[in-house]
Amino acid sequence: MKGELSVLEAAIGHVFGDRELLERALTHKSHAHEQNGDVSGAPRDPSGDNEQLEFLGDSILGFVASEYLVRRNPEAPEGRLSKLKAHLVSAAHLHEAAQALELGNFLFLGRGEEMSGGREKKALLADALEALIAAIYLDAGLSPARNFIESRVLSLFDELGEGVPSAATDHKSALQETAQALKLPPPRYVIVAEDGPEHSKTFTVEVRVGKDWVSQAQGTSKKAAGQKAAQHILQQLTEWGR
Repeated sequence: MKGELSVLEAAIGHVFGDRELLERALTHKSHAHEQNGDVSGAPRDPSGDNEQLEFLGDSILGFVASEYLVRRNPEAPEGRLSKLKAHLVSAAHLHEAAQALELGNFLFLGRGEEMSGGREKKALLADALEALIAAIYLDAGLSPARNFIESRVLSLFDELGEGVPSAATDHKSALQETAQALKLPPPRYVIVAEDGPEHSKTFTVEVRVGKDWVSQAQGTSKKAAGQKAAQHILQQLTEWGR
């Protein structure tokens, strides 16, 4: 069931002057087709769904992500920055950010997409997040769009160490391998707390390796919290195993 848009506005930190922009950003083409009584083969009005906004949002996200990375890593080589940016604008990362916002609850979907689990689809949610970025930009300009991107998309970069999807920064996989190499029990993860309102929760995850190694960490998603907790124990085990 679609959520109240005022709840989403509170989560993203922006109240739209033009609410139609927000509604369009959340409208999948399947819904637009049904509303317009679309007939197979008939030309489609691109202003009725979020595909054009997605196109614009992709460019805005790329610019803000590049600016953010250069500001935070002034001495990093271009190749390193390109890898970091590629992760930050990837569908997988945007899907995680969209899930943290519970964006799927607010989408306007056609019956077919609704029945096939469209509110959880990675590509669909990533596209909607890019469309939302464009909607904020068109409604209020670059500064609010930048604030949203940095607080709700790029902030996950900090929680994951530098976010590059590799063995070096996938701390949960690295911890699993390290525990196995040291002949220790496999890591066990438990969510020990969930705090904050539904649209902006903070999760606390605990990880244990045997009886002697335990760590807790917080994050805006369960995955991020688990990665941080794994990183803490991994550092301890690395020192211990030397």
